[in-house]
Amino acid sequence: MPENDVIAAGARTVIRLPRPADQAEFLARVRDSAALHHPWLAPPATPADFRAYLERLTEPQTEGFLVCERESGALAGFVNINAIVRRAFLSGALGYAAFVPYAGRGHMSEGIGLVVRHAFTDLGLHRLEINVQPGNTASIALAKRAGFRLEGFSPDYLFIAGAWRDHERWALTAEMTADGPGAGR
Repeated sequence: MPENDVIAAGARTVIRLPRPADQAEFLARVRDSAALHHPWLAPPATPADFRAYLERLTEPQTEGFLVCERESGALAGFVNINAIVRRAFLSGALGYAAFVPYAGRGHMSEGIGLVVRHAFTDLGLHRLEINVQPGNTASIALAKRAGFRLEGFSPDYLFIAGAWRDHERWALTAEMTADGPGAGR
């Protein structure tokens, strides 16, 4: 993987920007991971969906990253920062998914850590939220491992896979991380 593609690197994973050349692998991973994702999310599953996804990532309120296995460059998942609000709020909402066969192997934990660090340092955000359906225990465990705290419950919060779904709201601020304001003091 070319070094200039890498936004941040960890011991086992890197995060990088998605590109049109990723379409075939991305869609194959989504297909292979359909049972893992249902009913929690509906990632881009067709060439048109993938092109629309890349187009959304050009909007100023959205950032998107592929989580890749460092050694092979294979797609292990993706993380998006959606609904970015600047000025006094400096906030965004994370959306993410692991891909089979990488789910449950630590790649997403490391990838989310890299995205959080990038968001709080390079992007200058102050707060990140993760909205998780209560039955999605794997995603809740991932939010906890990343240091997010439970802040509340919102009924009928997001429209996913054809239905309004309840969500738990998890959040992390820059001050809660080692990279936050005053780190190293």
